[in-house]
Amino acid sequence: MKVKNIKIGIRSHEAAFDEWASTFEKVQRGSKVARKQGIYFTDLEAMRKVLTEKRLELLHVIKEQQPDSVYELAKIVERDIKNVNDDLVLLKDIGLVSMTKSRKGRERLIPKVDYDKIRLEIGV
Repeated sequence: MKVKNIKIGIRSHEAAFDEWASTFEKVQRGSKVARKQGIYFTDLEAMRKVLTEKRLELLHVIKEQQPDSVYELAKIVERDIKNVNDDLVLLKDIGLVSMTKSRKGRERLIPKVDYDKIRLEIGV
């Protein structure tokens, strides 16, 4: 099985803008641009606010136990369903979790983690 990684990095606004400007210039010249994927934060503190212990626990449980619903996930981690749902919305918004609707029985959302590792990249 191929291991899928997701890259998380810390990059200043200036560095992000410089990369965007460089890419824009290449596109204008008609050059090929390599596609880069990842999730970037402006500093370590911003990353810590988003990737809390409880949210990282959710990612691990989703990957390992593959719960059939948000309710089941909340029961596994012994947390309030509203708080789990709020965390899942944030994780979905930044691209760390995907949600699919169940087609069997009562409609429910099934959280999915489609990668095996998170790589952290910090420029010095």
